[in-house]
Amino acid sequence: MNKNKYLLLVSSLGVLVLLIAAAVQENVLKDWRRIQKSARTEGGPIPVHLRQVVVPALKAADRCVSCHVGMAPGEQGVIGPPVTAAHKPVVHDPADYGCTVCHAGQGRATEKADAHGEVHFWPEPMIPLRYAYAGCGSCHTHIRVPDRATLGRGQKLVERYDCLACHRIDGRGGTIRPGAAVAVEAPDLSRAGASGYDAGWYASHLQKHQTAQTGAWRTSFAPIQDDDRRAIEVYLSSRVGAPELVEAKALFHSLGCRGCHKVGGVGGDDGPDLTRVGENDPGRIDFSAVPGAPTLANWFAEHFRSPAKVVPGSQMPALGLTEPQIDLLTFYMFSLRRSEYPESYWPKDRVRAERFGEREFSTDGPTLYATFCAACHGPAGEGMRYPGMPAFPAVMNPDFLAVATDDFLRASIHRGRPGRRMPAWGEKEGGLRPEEIDTLVKYLRRSGGGEPPATRPAEPRWVKADPADGRRLYDAYCAGCHGTRGQGAEGTALSNPVFLATADDTYLVETVSRGRRGTSMEGFSYSSPVHPALTRAEIEAIVAYIRTWEKTP
Repeated sequence: MNKNKYLLLVSSLGVLVLLIAAAVQENVLKDWRRIQKSARTEGGPIPVHLRQVVVPALKAADRCVSCHVGMAPGEQGVIGPPVTAAHKPVVHDPADYGCTVCHAGQGRATEKADAHGEVHFWPEPMIPLRYAYAGCGSCHTHIRVPDRATLGRGQKLVERYDCLACHRIDGRGGTIRPGAAVAVEAPDLSRAGASGYDAGWYASHLQKHQTAQTGAWRTSFAPIQDDDRRAIEVYLSSRVGAPELVEAKALFHSLGCRGCHKVGGVGGDDGPDLTRVGENDPGRIDFSAVPGAPTLANWFAEHFRSPAKVVPGSQMPALGLTEPQIDLLTFYMFSLRRSEYPESYWPKDRVRAERFGEREFSTDGPTLYATFCAACHGPAGEGMRYPGMPAFPAVMNPDFLAVATDDFLRASIHRGRPGRRMPAWGEKEGGLRPEEIDTLVKYLRRSGGGEPPATRPAEPRWVKADPADGRRLYDAYCAGCHGTRGQGAEGTALSNPVFLATADDTYLVETVSRGRRGTSMEGFSYSSPVHPALTRAEIEAIVAYIRTWEKTP
């Protein structure tokens, strides 16, 4: 009996100690309590209690402000450790949206690891601080973002034309210069792409310049060429207050990624849809081939370095990216997320993209080509070669453009190449619009140089040669690159039904005759160390044989 009493006494004392320890831990040692005790305002210490931002419409109840006190509503004047600092200036008041809407994480938690989502089984860890602005992608769909070269050109023109003498853009410009009598009051253009700007700005600026006798209007403004003005306007349309995020998206638009991946319903089908890849649950990802911590950021970065190493069997080639490029692409991947909040909370750019079909990418020729074509055909249309894949043709090769009509180019983009990596961009869901295909054709023609080929014969199928003779010649000189039945290997797939339907006889005859400079396709109208010169009749016979595949592929 006494033993039982002692056992009960000891266990009771143990429970009491545990309760006291739990009470001390909860009411004294919690990190948020210690942080709040170390903070104060000009009037003295701040009250210590749980703080939270509740937004019922967004289903957000975030207690992050229990530690980040300076970000709580009405408490921006708190003085204390760095964690209590006020939020950096942003367009949105955190009190209106909460924290997890932009940053992700576990808003109801009060422990750091839990709140940041760095615990097992929490599917939405906080976006790393380095990529904090990626959270804009939860609500925003930044539209008309150009490729990186076009973006850089617009920025340089803004500086060359001295726009920063009066305007501020992303923290630069708008400062008083030595010798200036007064500072010019001009709008900050850092968010011109989101808030809009006067479409008639140039006419009004030019009028003020012409009437001014002195001052900034006279010394810092001058007439701007039409092409330069359009480039400046493309740049201004990309300014949304998150410059590095826009730069990351511009890089994505420079590497041809949409040729294989869809984003927002637009792009190719060879790779996974990336529209919400930034929301991937780390608990469902294989990190066995990823060095370092098992985080989404490390997975993205390593995948860009060596896709097949991280995802066995991946068809994505290693692009040879630099580390800064990998960092920017990782930034952009985190921005690919999508909230399901009420439409009344949607910003204008998302409404314009999802309800009115405006493009996320600029629709000028350079951006369209870079966004959809550059990964396969090369940044300058020089063609590309990846291990284990057929060579991709050089679409800006001058010999190709000299024999390819605009109709052929347009049809090739519209209908693609069935069975190859080239999608039917004009027919597939999430493809290109007719006016965008026209813009691409004009860009190819302008960039490759030269005028469209001369007028073709009225009859596109005019060759009348003997296919049997053509077969003998084809097997001798063409099959090694194009395949015994034109299925393609090193060279183009000549038996492809869309290719045969869109290429006329003049195109085929001239291609065999002229060849393609800078490629393994030699011109057969003249001799070389590996083949004799073929007569016009022999070349037409080869074309007649190729035409037999239209009926018997």
